[in-house]
Amino acid sequence: MVRIPTLLLAAAVAVAGSACTGGREALTIYSGRDEALVGPLLERFSEERGVPIDVRYGDSADLALLIAEEGDDGPADVFLSQSPGPVGYLDEQGRLADLPASLLGKVEPRFEADDGRWVGLTARQRVLVYNERLVDDAELPDSVFDLADERYRGKVALAPTNGSFQDFVSAMSLVEGEDATRSWLEGMERNEAVTYADNNSIVDAVARGEIPMGLVNHYYNYRFLEQDPLLPSRNYVFPDGDIGSLLIASTVSVLETSDQPDIAEEFVEFMLSTEAQEYFAGETFEYPLVRGVSPSAELPPLDALNAPEFDISRLGGALERTTRLIAESGLLD
Repeated sequence: MVRIPTLLLAAAVAVAGSACTGGREALTIYSGRDEALVGPLLERFSEERGVPIDVRYGDSADLALLIAEEGDDGPADVFLSQSPGPVGYLDEQGRLADLPASLLGKVEPRFEADDGRWVGLTARQRVLVYNERLVDDAELPDSVFDLADERYRGKVALAPTNGSFQDFVSAMSLVEGEDATRSWLEGMERNEAVTYADNNSIVDAVARGEIPMGLVNHYYNYRFLEQDPLLPSRNYVFPDGDIGSLLIASTVSVLETSDQPDIAEEFVEFMLSTEAQEYFAGETFEYPLVRGVSPSAELPPLDALNAPEFDISRLGGALERTTRLIAESGLLD
């Protein structure tokens, strides 16, 4: 199987701490979102509210497992997750606090936990990014399951340690069944799928012609094209509500063990503010979820997306099973 170095599921997390200022205690945030994406917002909150922040960045699944392991003595006040699977796992572990209805009501019910313990910040759609110089429209698959066919051997990139990929696999298992999902994962391994560390690396490789296509979130390619509109990378949305076009959300939640829940809720409120949501829309090309905030003009409206109907709050209980399925498939060797 063709390999490119990947992050391990249990990769170490990087720690970035801000200096404590003023009289308020530092808010400790565990962030599964990259510093390049959310760092400016965290700095803005700290400056505007006079709250010093300590941030631990890392993979969302790794951070969720770390929070569970740290238990009642853990320092985290807030968990920012790239996807709903890891935060759903913590919810099932009883690690999350209830959020007030005033915060939950800012987004559509489909983007919040059924029990009100996490809320969505942005939405991202799973797509197939492809190089239009290497792939004809006629070669594009009708379903994500088609990518395991012989005709796509060695042509597809995956990021098996990425939280969004894991949530996509979890959804596939819940919708199509574990046997079908295991068969697809093993088929991708046999088909010599090329593994990368993350979505960014996949889009970069596709744009350079290193690999014809790959499974990613929609917004990465928009960010590449903003930097260089002449790149040949294009997004393809699987038709007919295929599970490969899953719509997922990044999330924010407050830890049950936080010793400063009021400040933590203040941070959640800031992340759901028009200011923060417009930042996501304009800087990251993700879909803002707060009512009344529009996405980038380059994106189709959120309600117009051809996405499968799926309750993303179901993803939490599937995290451990999903990571096992991916590991057993051989994609992480």
